[in-house]
Amino acid sequence: MMIMHELKICGLQKTTLLDFPGRVAATVFTGGCNFRCPFCQNSEILDAQVPPGYPQAEVLAFLKKRSGVLEGVCITGGEPTLQPEALEAFLREVHSLGLLVKLDTNGGRPEVVKHLAGQGLLDYIAMDVKAGPERYALACGTAAGPGTDEHFLAPIRESIAWLTSCGIPYEFRTTAVKGLHTAEDFAAIGPWIAGCPHYYIQNYAASDRVLAPEGFQEFTKDELLAFADLVRPYVGEVSLRGVDY
Repeated sequence: MMIMHELKICGLQKTTLLDFPGRVAATVFTGGCNFRCPFCQNSEILDAQVPPGYPQAEVLAFLKKRSGVLEGVCITGGEPTLQPEALEAFLREVHSLGLLVKLDTNGGRPEVVKHLAGQGLLDYIAMDVKAGPERYALACGTAAGPGTDEHFLAPIRESIAWLTSCGIPYEFRTTAVKGLHTAEDFAAIGPWIAGCPHYYIQNYAASDRVLAPEGFQEFTKDELLAFADLVRPYVGEVSLRGVDY
């Protein structure tokens, strides 16, 4: 029988030097997502009915065993905030082991993130900014074509505004996908996230796990650098991920 408030864990990366900036960490993947971004690399765990792959007790036992080596845990998905009670309970357990917590979120449920922050359970937050406002719903797989949807964007706007003033270390990041994004997206993202200390542009990577890969490609390094130049005047630092320097 599933323990009450047990987090649905569908994946575990035991060690990462990339997911939690400046920390040796493990990454926990939760199941279920409220978006259907066509370029998503974790398509196999998006459905809310996906079965858990790891018992929570087993993951916590692993983290306890490795707590002398690990510095933190990255919670990603899917979208972790879809399991608010289970997520809070799990984060309390992680903190009790002396480990820091980084939360990856799509920003669609700001009330959950605010609550967890208010409980002192978040040490770093990474939010995906999927596109410029005019193409946001399309990039999230919730619209047939481009166009501003203010009802859909309201929680995204709230999350961005809160993160820039919450006092918790954070980053914004965008996965750049040729066939979906254009320079206009990044020209719009810059002023939207003004004041952000760290913004990352991640290059799309083709794989057999992508939700709907038809027509998508990687950008060249020069194209990504041009996008970075559009955002740089508004943020502290812009970095590229998924390209060779």
